[in-house]
Amino acid sequence: MVGPAAKREGVAHLQAVLGLSERRACQIVGADRKMIRYRSCRPPDTELRARLRDLANERRRFGYRRLFILLRREGEPSGVNRIHRLYREEGLSVRKRRARRKAVGARAPILIEAKPNARWSTDFVHDQFANGRRFRILNIVDDVTKQCLGAIPDTSISGRRVARELTAIIERHGKPGMIVSDHGTEFTCNAMLAWCHDNRVAWHFIAPGKPMQNGFVESFNGRMRDELLNETLFFDLVDARMKVAAWVTDYNERRPHSALGYQTPAAYAAKLTATDHQLRRLSVAPTAPQGIQTAEALIATG
Repeated sequence: MVGPAAKREGVAHLQAVLGLSERRACQIVGADRKMIRYRSCRPPDTELRARLRDLANERRRFGYRRLFILLRREGEPSGVNRIHRLYREEGLSVRKRRARRKAVGARAPILIEAKPNARWSTDFVHDQFANGRRFRILNIVDDVTKQCLGAIPDTSISGRRVARELTAIIERHGKPGMIVSDHGTEFTCNAMLAWCHDNRVAWHFIAPGKPMQNGFVESFNGRMRDELLNETLFFDLVDARMKVAAWVTDYNERRPHSALGYQTPAAYAAKLTATDHQLRRLSVAPTAPQGIQTAEALIATG
């Protein structure tokens, strides 16, 4: 035990629990009896503590030295050691901030349009072959239509490979308004940053440790693991690619999705595309009749 306060607590404990005398308890703890009997005459410093707390709440990143300077400016005669003691007793120590090396996603929910290619989500899911060698699958999902746009199995997938696969998917399905992912090194490398800049695609990183912000692809990963990975034995990479491709086709074209009213993702995407084309045709106003130039007539005719 170090310090008078700790030794007083130790002596009090020995006296209360074991019934020892003060002399015997002081011998065991190694404390002087005068120190144990001493009672502080120090004033409570209520006003100074209150002012110190107010300044610490106002200046949250100030330590006791800067708070001491502020108090000295207000005419407080106390020394820096006294201010430091009160600062520690009040629990006002400033916590060091961790280094922010990752991009932090927006805390507000992202609003997207109900149309294909409004937003994609991407993530990796891992599994292994029959011989124990591990491989991974890059999944890319449309958040609105729930379509699996790509499921690429391989033993190693780098950032350059992700960029090539995204380019191929854009050529088939069109460019997305936004892509969401975690902070994996494949998504934060220079190759992906250059790809986003060249293709003018907005990339959103979820907050670290918050996979629920990427819930669409996480849900898809769960379905893939439950219905394919846990039920299938993969012998090699060629076998994995064939089985994953067959499952993705079944998922998009035949498997009913509960979030889409038990429609298939392909049927739902076709429905949204047809509705979007119909709305675009209806939004085009007919031309004004020949010879009519007044504003009222033009407004009446659309």
